[in-house]
Amino acid sequence: MPEAATVRATIGDSEFDRDTAVVRREPGVYDIDLSAGWTIISAVNGGYLLAVLGRALADALPHADPFTISAHYLTASRPGPAVVRTDVVRTGRTLSTGQASLFQYDDQGREVERIRVLASYGDLDSLPDDVRTTAKPPAIPPMDQCFGPEDTASDVRLPSGGAPVEGSSAITDRLMLKLDPTTLGWALGAPSGKGEMRSWFGLADGRDADPLSLLLAVDALPPTAFEIGLKGWVPTVELTVHVRCRPAPGPLRVSITTRNLAGGFLEEDAEVWDTEDRLVAQSRQLARVRLG
Repeated sequence: MPEAATVRATIGDSEFDRDTAVVRREPGVYDIDLSAGWTIISAVNGGYLLAVLGRALADALPHADPFTISAHYLTASRPGPAVVRTDVVRTGRTLSTGQASLFQYDDQGREVERIRVLASYGDLDSLPDDVRTTAKPPAIPPMDQCFGPEDTASDVRLPSGGAPVEGSSAITDRLMLKLDPTTLGWALGAPSGKGEMRSWFGLADGRDADPLSLLLAVDALPPTAFEIGLKGWVPTVELTVHVRCRPAPGPLRVSITTRNLAGGFLEEDAEVWDTEDRLVAQSRQLARVRLG
């Protein structure tokens, strides 16, 4: 690939592909203009950012598929120019490991590191077919019985439809989200307190999921903190994603749970299931919450 070439997606030319495409400036250095279309309030969504770094690492490493990727979010990213710098840590026959950081300039013109990741990549198509698991797909009602940002049902009104719920954002226009009504108490002013969020998930333009879009899927639902009864921004401190297999075409089901909020921090455990009832991705993140 020539220098200063755009690192293209492997599937189509959807909005997600265009907005995560990085341009190789030189070996290991990539430029991108972070899109305002993937913001939550004014901050760029962490899953979108992880997909950006994931795409750069897929170009820098000899293997194309993320198996595990861990990110520490150091400062809030903004829409606009950014640079990704990658480093190959180790290469092997079945796995290769690299690290990457995303940088932007602050208002004083100083370079600021926004995110730092460490990831191992491989070939998902080479994995054996045997599965031994006690995990089960989440029980989500059919899509036509769930609610998305464009829907209004009785007094249920979700972000971007009518009066916005706190946490509404531009990212909802990029996604196909159909939320399980049993996890929508927060939208009615009556959160369940259970710390659960479940939804059908896809990209709004119909692009099928691939390993990179799974990095977005685990961080695209409303925060479980809403169902605990908290409000406001829930910034991610650390996020680790395990991609288990290449997803089948069609909408995904995403289930996120929180069991412990302490000291102003909570964890979110996510599972992503495809149309063939396979657990295609798992994640855990630590996030800060505003108390009181």
